[in-house]
Amino acid sequence: MSRYLKLVNFELNRFIKIYMVLIGITIVSQITGVFISARRYLSIASEKTQGGSMSIDEFLNQYGFMSFADVARSLWFVGPIFLCVVSLLIYMFFIWYRDWFGKNTFIYRLLMLPTARINVFLAKATTIFMLVLGLIALQLVLIPIENYLFQWMVPVDFRTDMPVQHITSSLRNFYFMFPQSFTEFMIIYGIGLMAVCVVFTAILIERSYRWKGIIVGILYGAAALLLFFLPVILQETILYQFFYPMELFVLQLVTGIIVLTLSIVVSHFLLTKKIRI
Repeated sequence: MSRYLKLVNFELNRFIKIYMVLIGITIVSQITGVFISARRYLSIASEKTQGGSMSIDEFLNQYGFMSFADVARSLWFVGPIFLCVVSLLIYMFFIWYRDWFGKNTFIYRLLMLPTARINVFLAKATTIFMLVLGLIALQLVLIPIENYLFQWMVPVDFRTDMPVQHITSSLRNFYFMFPQSFTEFMIIYGIGLMAVCVVFTAILIERSYRWKGIIVGILYGAAALLLFFLPVILQETILYQFFYPMELFVLQLVTGIIVLTLSIVVSHFLLTKKIRI
């Protein structure tokens, strides 16, 4: 266990500089977005009401109250989230291929460490998972701060206040990032962890069999996806509306566990028996 934790710490330290840059961009961009969005709205309000062309009630009837949801839909707010998501998706591949194509073929040193090789796989998967959770935690800390800043800038007569839970639920494109219950958290992030393991297994297949491995890896990913969604496919085709919602949920939970377990088993086999350095 201690060697596994050391590997996790090592992998986190390798990405920490880029990670801090992503955090910095997110903080600066979103706070800037609050200032810009609030000032733009207040500028329009001032122009329309102080010029005498509209009363405050007429302005609010035409333009509506401002809420933090308006800030959260701006590019300043969603842009850094997209950047972080794309960066971590790329890093899912980079975390492995860097070790093969980097200086001195570092994968050789990793796989020769006095620990089970599967720990390398698990440490990299844990690293991706922790990086994702770290960015989610950052966002959950930032939103109340940004909401307070928004309320400080926009007078109460011109705004609609929203609790943090309503703000996160209003981010429809990022609903998967902010589960509304512990059950949703386990489901969404359990699927995410499964997906990471499937991608890692496909990478190891490619590294084990090279050109043929590319095709086999893609086929493995497609087969894993098919197996996971098999209950839903059966529910909508052959066994149309046969399962109750809870039964369908349990079946998908089972298929998800099977896919996750299969990925770890196949990766363990490849790392110990087939991998090329």
